[in-house]
Amino acid sequence: MPGPLTGIRVLSFCRALAGPYATMLLADLGAEVIKVEDPLIGDFTRAAGPFINEISSYFLGINRGKKSITLNLKEERAKEMVFKMVNRFDILVENFRPGVMERLGLGYEAIRAVNPEIIYASISGFGQTGPYAQRAAYDMIAQGMGGVISITGTGNPGDIPVRVGYSIGDIGASLFSVIAIEAALLERERSGKGQYVDVAMLDSQVALCENACNRYFASGEIPKPTGSRHPLLTPHEIFPTKDGHIVLIAFVDRDWQNFCKAAGKEEWITDERFKDHWARLDHYELFVSEMNELMRSRTTAEWQEILDAHNVINGPVNNIEQVVTDPHIQHREMIQEVDHPREGKLKIVGTPMKFSRTACRIERAAPDRGEHTEEIFSELLGLSDDELQKLREDTVI
Repeated sequence: MPGPLTGIRVLSFCRALAGPYATMLLADLGAEVIKVEDPLIGDFTRAAGPFINEISSYFLGINRGKKSITLNLKEERAKEMVFKMVNRFDILVENFRPGVMERLGLGYEAIRAVNPEIIYASISGFGQTGPYAQRAAYDMIAQGMGGVISITGTGNPGDIPVRVGYSIGDIGASLFSVIAIEAALLERERSGKGQYVDVAMLDSQVALCENACNRYFASGEIPKPTGSRHPLLTPHEIFPTKDGHIVLIAFVDRDWQNFCKAAGKEEWITDERFKDHWARLDHYELFVSEMNELMRSRTTAEWQEILDAHNVINGPVNNIEQVVTDPHIQHREMIQEVDHPREGKLKIVGTPMKFSRTACRIERAAPDRGEHTEEIFSELLGLSDDELQKLREDTVI
């Protein structure tokens, strides 16, 4: 069966990461996503490396399953074309700085006047209101201002704070946007009305820092980075092995006891310094020194076999090559191949969303710039080949 959003049509005025990632997820779910690009340069991330021949791997990674049309939004005829076809869309998504779509004449009120059932979603750095609304934002800005960077890293004195290793500032907003858009679609089934969705990267980072914020509310102490350690439990962190690293978690006393038996350290079960989480935290420097020495005595694979046999929670710290070749990842179809019109078969990251009936299907790679311009405008606006050619000559499309 088709995906759960089959029959839903999305008009995307998105570029960079937050908006394209959100609309990619909608496409994964079965929606028809039509991406609007500038006729000359397209989405500027098409120029971002590394490249597969002349195609941006960055662009490929977040624009799969979409269709691309070109429109010069500085031309009045291009805007008229948007208004003529917007009644055929359920969702509009944009991630310009607040006010840009209004200056283009394509803001929510203008679009709603034509299609009152539209779900219009704006993704921005700081939201559509507030003292920071007009500030520029990129991933690391959101991570920094939202508190994420302040709780990330080793915490060693003098160390420079570090960002999370992937763009959670953008992607966090993408995920909240998709949740909000789908909720608005569901509500529309009851009310028959569309609505405006405003999602900010900064707000999303604050929401994802809920545990750190709640600890501050409870204690008044400002959370700081603790490396791979959990702030309240240990072992609940990463340890070195003979050939790499392993994550080891003892969540309850039974987990710790199972670990001690697996590691041949039964005496630690009753050792006053190590017998429970509070004791281990109170003697942490000694504890971690003993643990590091112990864990370095075997390889990661050897530890996994021993710990699995004793029902101890663990997992290797994989590099990306190990991730994409992992048999479980392969089984879960998290690495897939799609057809690109010029490059043939290309590997992509799959979707984690699994459905029992309406399965997500990633059927095509990211489109070439304007690849579907003729198809979409002839279908939605009934334009002839001659009319399309004239629009091209006039740099409207």
